[in-house]
Amino acid sequence: MTTILTASGPADLLGLIPTLAGFTPRESFVLLPFTGSRAGGALRADLPKNDDVDLHEYAATLVGMTCRVPSVDGLAAVIYTDDEIDPDALPLAEVADITIACAESCGLRIVEVLCVGADGWANYLVTAPIVHDLAEIPEPPSVPGVVDIAADQAAGGELPTVDLAEKERVAQALAAVDQMFTALMPNDESAEEPLDGARPVDAESRLDPRAYLSALALDDLPQFLEDLLDSPENIDPFATAALIWCLERPPLRDVALAQWATDLPTGDEVLAAQLAFRGDISTFPPHLGDIMLGQGPRPDADRLRLALTLARNAAARAPRASRVGALVASAWLSWALGRATHADHYLTLAHEITPEHTFAAMLRTIIDAGMLPAWAFSAAGAAEQPTP
Repeated sequence: MTTILTASGPADLLGLIPTLAGFTPRESFVLLPFTGSRAGGALRADLPKNDDVDLHEYAATLVGMTCRVPSVDGLAAVIYTDDEIDPDALPLAEVADITIACAESCGLRIVEVLCVGADGWANYLVTAPIVHDLAEIPEPPSVPGVVDIAADQAAGGELPTVDLAEKERVAQALAAVDQMFTALMPNDESAEEPLDGARPVDAESRLDPRAYLSALALDDLPQFLEDLLDSPENIDPFATAALIWCLERPPLRDVALAQWATDLPTGDEVLAAQLAFRGDISTFPPHLGDIMLGQGPRPDADRLRLALTLARNAAARAPRASRVGALVASAWLSWALGRATHADHYLTLAHEITPEHTFAAMLRTIIDAGMLPAWAFSAAGAAEQPTP
């Protein structure tokens, strides 16, 4: 269901941006694509911080991203800075001017161009700008599924805090699960990295029956992955270990990500395709591969958030050498949700452990190029403002 939020002027529009973005931007350039009098969602980029940034290229990239939104015909732009605002020299006025010119050259009408600073907000489009009090900006409205919008774009990216005893339980469970699968599949070479971070288990010891139950659960991998979404914050150590084991193996990780971005039947289809895959990429169904590239229908955001909770919790509980798969999964899920700042953080953590990780390197290239999933350009909510 589309939620319509109404704004009657620039201050009201500023009050809606945290709800549209899911956070309160800081040191950011935010563009709102408009279709008629409605804006659906928000696109954010870090402010250019040094003279090496080509401002024309910077503005053209952002306006180009805006143009990808279906039926877009206008935009509003807002610069968020920690600096105070000088009405005689508005911050980053050159960026604002270049963005306006670029948008107009693309046939887009300009709805608003505003800046928000430490001491107030102002309008670039008026002849004699004045600094308005921040108190004029209404409190952001709350909508279902959007929480903690007072925090900035970087908040919430840290892994959950886990006590040492819980980490120890998961490490022991992971060692038992790995020992079980080693016994069942002695020639398994599917892991990106060996699970050498797991706690060692005496080779003469009996196989843990709880690890055997985990192996049985993975006999139907898609159903196992689906069941985890029911209670992502209350997974027992052996289920957590089984998930870590899966995410360390690229074919199984891809099943998880594609399924969490779609549904259980798609997970079954991706698993079948992975089992049939023999190294020739042309034999892999394109519509399944497209999911990993952010192509296709927009995923259910709540479902992605549940999956991200799972992956983040797994990364926080895993032994350091065995957490890269969960970190990379967290990065992809964050990217799929449009949280590139969080994705970048998880990729940095993964790089510190395994610099040569293939999937992490690919995702890093995508994020550094400013690429968003195609579904990010279809609106999940909307703001409405009379066109000037």
